Amino acid sequence: MDIKFNQAPYTGREREHIDRVIASGKLCGDGEYSKRCEEWIRERTGTAGAYLTTSCTQALEMAALLADIQPGDEVILPSYTFVSTANAFVLRGAQLVFVDIRPDTCNIDETRIEEAITDRTKAIAPVHYAGVGCEMDTILDIAREHSLVVIEDAAQGVCASYHGKALGTMGDYGCYSFHETKNYSMGEGGAILIKDPSKTELAEIVREKGTDRSRFLRGQVDKYTWVSAGSSYLPSELSAAYLWPQLEDADKINDQRLASWHAYYEQLKPLEEAGKIVLPVIPEGCAHNAHMFYLRAKDLEERTRLIAHLKEDGILAVFHYVPLHSATAGKKYGRFSGEDRYTTKISESLIRLPMYYGLKEEEVERVTDSVRRFYK
Repeated sequence: MDIKFNQAPYTGREREHIDRVIASGKLCGDGEYSKRCEEWIRERTGTAGAYLTTSCTQALEMAALLADIQPGDEVILPSYTFVSTANAFVLRGAQLVFVDIRPDTCNIDETRIEEAITDRTKAIAPVHYAGVGCEMDTILDIAREHSLVVIEDAAQGVCASYHGKALGTMGDYGCYSFHETKNYSMGEGGAILIKDPSKTELAEIVREKGTDRSRFLRGQVDKYTWVSAGSSYLPSELSAAYLWPQLEDADKINDQRLASWHAYYEQLKPLEEAGKIVLPVIPEGCAHNAHMFYLRAKDLEERTRLIAHLKEDGILAVFHYVPLHSATAGKKYGRFSGEDRYTTKISESLIRLPMYYGLKEEEVERVTDSVRRFYK
């Protein structure tokens, strides 16, 4: 492809930091660069605790452990999400309860959550699609009324906010992704955010294979031992070193992506006004991070032809999630609550255009010109 769909972010300083880690001889996790990155997340978001993980998948699994999800518990989540959101709870023996999404943001429809609650409901897992915040005020009100845990899947939400609050910080736990397809990357990686300061010590224990090794390294105990269920969720210092310069340049990266996003929007707006496509909606109070730019075609057949047309022009565009409730495992581990008015419809019509740090203005123009020619 002349224009790729994605390119991992790169500042040019990553090798310098990786070489420093190699020279130090300490390659395992929870070292200097891990601590730098975690401190950056805490200061940037205002969360009580932030810990790097090997992936957002494992951050979600940690959150499920910390929330004490048990077999038979029910967790409410959208069907239009990546499988990791669901797997974190399936691995704990929970039953998934899928609800429909909103047609404007593709986020969980907060008005459909309450009717999905039963006496077995333990948690709500909103997913901030495309770095656009869910209607968290309503979701948190519902959670408080029914004494439910809220676990935010903010994989796509680093440096995005809802009414001034960083995504991932409003629920009990938040989960970030630093996969190579995300705005900031360590190849594979993630982070878990903890709202309650009293839960941070348990989070350290769970992340360190269920031991109190972190307390030992701080000199709080004279030896460390196994104290709880846990696993090895620490990423390598090499990975953290790759991430660090991108966090240093976080605003620069964010601004450049937003410029590309707005260019797409302005150049494709006439097609929406003509009734040909549907463009993203950013609700008032939401500051997004240009994680992706998508449009919605009329239907599956039109989307398939548009993707093929772009490919012929040397442009790689892709569709996104197949609804989890329609998958074999989704049928086994969950059920759909209420009517599927938008989940499948949007899944079959949404197309993601190339978006990454370093995307050139002329490349955005080439993409939008190709889309316009398709509809002309």
